[in-house]
Amino acid sequence: MIRSVFISFLLLLAMRGIECNAQTASSKQNKPDKRGIITGADQTDKYLQYLKGKRIALVANQSSLIGNKSSVDSLLSLGVNIVKVFGPEHGFRGNASNGAVVNNEVDAKTGIPIISLYGKNEKPKKEQLADVDLMVFDIQDVGCRYYTNINTLEYVMEACAENNKELLILDRPNPNAYVVDGPVMTDDRFKSAIGIHYIPMTHGMTIGEFAQYLNGEGYLNEKCRLKIIKVANYDHDKPYTLPINPSPNLNTQQAVMLFPSLCMFEGTAINEGRGTLMPFTILGAPALKGQYAFSYKPVSIPGMSERPNHKDSVCYGLDLRTYDINKLRASRQINLAWLIELYNAYPDKARFFSPGRANQDISAFDLRIGTDTLRKQIIAGMSEADIRKSWEPGLQKFKAIRAKYLLYP
Repeated sequence: MIRSVFISFLLLLAMRGIECNAQTASSKQNKPDKRGIITGADQTDKYLQYLKGKRIALVANQSSLIGNKSSVDSLLSLGVNIVKVFGPEHGFRGNASNGAVVNNEVDAKTGIPIISLYGKNEKPKKEQLADVDLMVFDIQDVGCRYYTNINTLEYVMEACAENNKELLILDRPNPNAYVVDGPVMTDDRFKSAIGIHYIPMTHGMTIGEFAQYLNGEGYLNEKCRLKIIKVANYDHDKPYTLPINPSPNLNTQQAVMLFPSLCMFEGTAINEGRGTLMPFTILGAPALKGQYAFSYKPVSIPGMSERPNHKDSVCYGLDLRTYDINKLRASRQINLAWLIELYNAYPDKARFFSPGRANQDISAFDLRIGTDTLRKQIIAGMSEADIRKSWEPGLQKFKAIRAKYLLYP
């Protein structure tokens, strides 16, 4: 009798345990997903088998990570046959200065051939793709027209389309996806190595979304076959802190977030922190002495900036290292006020905007902005509100086009 009661008691406990577990599972399903952002690369279960048995070429740099390990190293350890790596500006390991020549080489760690896609060989050649079954693109972008990763993306897509190769994109969040702002480039005269797309200065798309935009808007002679591994638990307004520097001069999250606003100064007499360990968080020039208390001296830093503007001269200006980035997020705009302020403070206004290179009638500033209108508006003393109003027709048109290609809310 006692034994029978004891067994019944155990069965009752087991049944209640099953019921409790079922309620817990149901409860978990009904709760909103509170997991963090998961990049496309980190979701190996969604693409690893697709890579197996194929000869893979990876477009990658130091931002290409699976967990905290290089995507190249990780995929090799998982048995993926990587036959070559294509590296964009700054090289595969990300240690080349902006604009520096990056040569083809063999990766010392893996022995894999590294082919540069920056400089004369911007686009993979037919012979470079002959032994490739599938291209994989895994690079962190920061959402600006003048950040050259989207140029590399277009050239890779074009080469894949021409050579009947599929492109797999391991998508990553855009840390500046919350902002679509700035003048839209509409004139071919302003196309250059730092801008080849008819988009605003900040486009608000991930690499995967931008690839769909390129396919859909006729940038390519023929469409590229795409497969995109989406970012999980992500939307365009969700803050994202990069796990690694996307390039040598974006060496802090503050710099990444200020980059859309401060990179405008590269076509001016103002140093934007290149030549220091604080790039894209400070602004200054020797001519502003007496107007600003903050000062610093740009120097040559191998691997970052060998020839910074105002090298070895003390610069005076703005210290934005502790600027509240939430203000930019709240405004959903590029900060134009700093550009107007420093132009008005600069004593020799005729020298504020850098001239173009030899035999080029377009200034370096205009190439970066994608139009000469903003420069002319600032010189004419137009207010920030009126300048922004002039951007609106182009921005509204672009946003309507952009909406067709979004993968995330």
